Amino acid sequence: MATISTAEFKNGIGLEIKGKYYTLVEFQHVKPGKGGAFVRYKIKDLRTGRVNELTCNAGSKFEQIEMRTREMQYLYNDGDLFYFMDNDTYEQIEVPASMIGDNAKFMKETDVCQLMYANGELLGVNPPMFIEVEITETEPGFKGDTVQGSTKPATVETGAVIQVPMYLNVGDRVKVDTRDGKFVQRV
Repeated sequence: MATISTAEFKNGIGLEIKGKYYTLVEFQHVKPGKGGAFVRYKIKDLRTGRVNELTCNAGSKFEQIEMRTREMQYLYNDGDLFYFMDNDTYEQIEVPASMIGDNAKFMKETDVCQLMYANGELLGVNPPMFIEVEITETEPGFKGDTVQGSTKPATVETGAVIQVPMYLNVGDRVKVDTRDGKFVQRV
């Protein structure tokens, strides 16, 4: 592993701190009138997603990790394991459901997902940023029911429950932003 100093910081680089993997979200070099310079920085834990704000002396050393993203097609799941395939090599891998977590409710078979690796270790799976899904369950909408900002819950084919405009019905196809689970548009 390479060692880097705070002078080499760049947003998005991977760091290992006390055995945990982080990505650098943002940083700021501070030179006060009195005392030595220091660096204020935010890091995101790659396993939990939690963001911490920390400070250290300018010139401090950190272990840099190799971060890689690999695109793979989601094939299916059997409850405990999710199966993915590399479209170039046709290599298949299994990922425990516990590692996918809430992202599972936005994954459809044949979707291309991003698998995140740090130092060769799989840390997580991200579904596509936007998915098109069919509404499978919701209260009926009425013609002319287009009150601005008014929404209702709807279950989509992946099992996720999202808020949609009142005029949408079962069978309508919608585009959903998987980062926050929000309705984008009717398709």
